[in-house]
Amino acid sequence: MTRSGFAAIIGRPNVGKSTLLNEIIGSKVTITANSPNTTRQAIRGIWTEGEVQVVFVDTPGIHRPRTHLGGRLNQTARAAVDGVDAVLGVIEASSEIGPGDREVIATMLRTCQNLKGPKPILVVNKIDKPGRDAVAAQLMNATRVVEEIADDLKLVGVASRVEYFPVSAKTGNGVKGLTEHVQALMPDGHFLFDAQEVSDVPEAQWVAELVREQLVRKTKQELPHSIHCRVIEFEWPHITVEILVERESQKGMVIGKGGALLKDVGIAARRQLPDGCYLELKVSVEPGWQKRDDILDRFGL
Repeated sequence: MTRSGFAAIIGRPNVGKSTLLNEIIGSKVTITANSPNTTRQAIRGIWTEGEVQVVFVDTPGIHRPRTHLGGRLNQTARAAVDGVDAVLGVIEASSEIGPGDREVIATMLRTCQNLKGPKPILVVNKIDKPGRDAVAAQLMNATRVVEEIADDLKLVGVASRVEYFPVSAKTGNGVKGLTEHVQALMPDGHFLFDAQEVSDVPEAQWVAELVREQLVRKTKQELPHSIHCRVIEFEWPHITVEILVERESQKGMVIGKGGALLKDVGIAARRQLPDGCYLELKVSVEPGWQKRDDILDRFGL
């Protein structure tokens, strides 16, 4: 008998959710960067081993929104926990458990309050950074915070069911044990995807995200939130990606002096695509797109 189900990964921005998903799947299914809110949509990574299939859902970081886009990202993250079989709340091993982490933990506890519903798992990520004693202290602190939040929410019974896993998504340390635990939680059922698939992300969206990943990395904190990428032509081997920014001044920043930055982005993205691909990049201005619901609807955000 096969078993299959869903596991949502939630956390504040930059705790390593996407890196964790890629490590679990063993393949790059979602982009990563040091800038907050790199992930903008729920990305599903498919992990199949033997008779069990787990669909892990990576989500945007839960944060205090400043734009319509930010609000929609929070909605996407919270909607992703509906109907899943496990909720993985991710915090960092070397950072104080702040308001954002507490909101993530509260979301996890509320979602898992039904005994027959999703199972709660708190993942303490980035254990490769602090020493062993610091990781142990963070685990104890996390347990205290979970109990404190559960008491406030009158969900003490849920806190007693939380499982804790210290991991390093970067090195893979502890990830196998986490994956095996999630695997054991999956209910009986047919596979939801072909056993060979690792993601349900459409190819065109994947290419656009590769370009956005490189732009986010190269522009660092200057432009990430103002950039959106979409494929406007896909006729192999020719692919055209349109890069949208909010202001004319940002267009020059994306292109770079003499087109250098845009060229570097194209080279870096092309390295991750099949040989023979011709990738063309175009930059356009869409004023204030982050604050316009009609544009966000058109972009599927």
